[in-house]
Amino acid sequence: MPTPHDWTDGHVARWQPVLPDLDPDIEGAATRAMLLTYHLRTVKQRSLVDHGLHKHEYDTLHTLAGRGGSAVPSELAADLKMAPASITGRLDALERRGFVRRTPSAADRRRVDVQLTAAGREAWLGAMEVQGREEIRLLGVLTPRERRTLSDLLRKVMLAAEAGPEGQEKPAKGGADG
Repeated sequence: MPTPHDWTDGHVARWQPVLPDLDPDIEGAATRAMLLTYHLRTVKQRSLVDHGLHKHEYDTLHTLAGRGGSAVPSELAADLKMAPASITGRLDALERRGFVRRTPSAADRRRVDVQLTAAGREAWLGAMEVQGREEIRLLGVLTPRERRTLSDLLRKVMLAAEAGPEGQEKPAKGGADG
């Protein structure tokens, strides 16, 4: 039974005569990774619209949820790679929507704690659930062993990416996408 062909197979076949040194496996893997990333980003954007969230709102709720639903603004700013003063506007808008609550800290009167509300958790989970279902749909075509192998191989590639280009400083890591 012949191997099915996807769009990338045609792309590689078109470019090989133009670039004879083109490694079809590298081009195929890189192109598929970009297309998969684009597809998942598109699903996420649709999910955010469907759940009435802006990306920055989702990112803030996701970061807060990742800290167990409670954090101080400076922790959120650091996690989101933002200036501490910039987080205030985000929190103001999320609080007006009922997604977060700010309360004086019991440990330090000068500090404010930010808590994820039930409404905020519901909005975050709703948007994340759509993305998760699509990831499961796509990666569910692989066996558990194949998924582990893919994850291990991608880790190896990402370790090289995180090390930065040869001869250059290691780049700063970006925030979690959720």
